[in-house]
Amino acid sequence: MEGNYYESVVLIEPSLGEEEVSKVVDTIKSRIQRYGGEIIREEDWGLRDLAYELNKRRRAYYRIFTVKAPPEFVKSLEDFYRTYEPVFKFVTFKLKKKKLRAFLESLKGQQKEGAAQNVQ
Repeated sequence: MEGNYYESVVLIEPSLGEEEVSKVVDTIKSRIQRYGGEIIREEDWGLRDLAYELNKRRRAYYRIFTVKAPPEFVKSLEDFYRTYEPVFKFVTFKLKKKKLRAFLESLKGQQKEGAAQNVQ
């Protein structure tokens, strides 16, 4: 698939339980794929305190998705985030070449480590 690499940071409603958050994340993942994105990595930072109050909230569930997708992907995904109630804050940005190179190298290193562990 042709495309750029993006990171999408999502803050999810803190009043939800773990099971509900899991459903929200599944919905986000299906939308990413529907809009032509391929999820390269997903990071679960869990429930964290915010640096300052946002929309009367002091905590949020953080999720970070690294995605390979076509350029029109960002608008579609952000339009979805704006209308999806459990997501109250988000940012999606294109990875710059330097950061992208470092990211791809770290993925290669992780794959080599995983292959070495499977052999042992």
